[in-house]
Amino acid sequence: MSSQGTADAVHRHQQLGLTDGEVLDMYKYMLLARKFDERCLLLQRAGKINFHVSGVGQEAAQVGAAFGLDRDHDYFLPYYRDYGFVMAVGMTPRELMLSAFAKAEDPNSGGRQMPGHFGHKKLRIVTGSSPVTTQVPHAVGFALAAKMQKKEFVSFVTFGEGSSNQGDFHEGANFAGVHKLPVIIMCENNQYAISVPIHKQLSGKISDRALGYGFPGLRVDGNDALEVYAAVKEARQRAIAGEGPTLIEAMMYRLSPHSTSDNDLAYRTKEEVEENWKKDGVLRMKNYLIECGIWDEARDADLASQLALEMKEATEYADNAPYPKPEDTLTHVYADSEEGGR
Repeated sequence: MSSQGTADAVHRHQQLGLTDGEVLDMYKYMLLARKFDERCLLLQRAGKINFHVSGVGQEAAQVGAAFGLDRDHDYFLPYYRDYGFVMAVGMTPRELMLSAFAKAEDPNSGGRQMPGHFGHKKLRIVTGSSPVTTQVPHAVGFALAAKMQKKEFVSFVTFGEGSSNQGDFHEGANFAGVHKLPVIIMCENNQYAISVPIHKQLSGKISDRALGYGFPGLRVDGNDALEVYAAVKEARQRAIAGEGPTLIEAMMYRLSPHSTSDNDLAYRTKEEVEENWKKDGVLRMKNYLIECGIWDEARDADLASQLALEMKEATEYADNAPYPKPEDTLTHVYADSEEGGR
């Protein structure tokens, strides 16, 4: 499903049921996530924040997936690179900056967790923990609740290919398959588990593992937001119809180091990274919109300026916001009596 070629490209998003406005919103969120990453890198280098895990190169799959879900009813269990995803389902740059600065107003954890450990009750983003892949059985639990309560929502969970070998993935997938639960499991295969390349991690395709658990698995181009959107939308329709889980393997490339504490050129070449920049999903979506005649370079420059101002405001607000107080250490850790006691 390529976006190359004007004859096909002009109508592609419309064939998928997306309006011009919706596909432009997709691009806005992708670019917003990229600008957030760029700002956080500068802040870390300036000593303003301590740490940042980048999602550069993964925005297309994240935003495409978000648009394929019901953002008013579904439950989301993202992993730590999913800035594009969480913003597309409703989180603001200010909220993410509060997390980066570890401030008290941070809706994710009140400034207690590392950045990228997302959580937002109002938006049904389920709080994640530091051990990788634990979010998969949690997502399966939410899907079990949907089935038991006969509620029409799905749970959607993401993880990296490096964590696909963890027992949590296999146990969660097996349970979801046995009980035909409404869960979508998406692997963001970015080719590297920190410093370990994919050929030293895996034998075969991650998507093929779904066969062992009795439900469909498919591999998609993670640099193509529209292809990911179509796959997630179809998987959601299957889940709501009672047909069970789907495993989606979105192929992409981590264009940045693993984190601000990582030297990626110690395990891969500059030429390899530069070659993959040519496949960048953000640039690909921009070119697609221009081919469709609904975007141009002038509007793109205006949007970039607008998002830069939004990042500036979010940064200044978070920088000046108060840190958590010692007496608030246990706030939101235990349920209060009105919510069922401790």
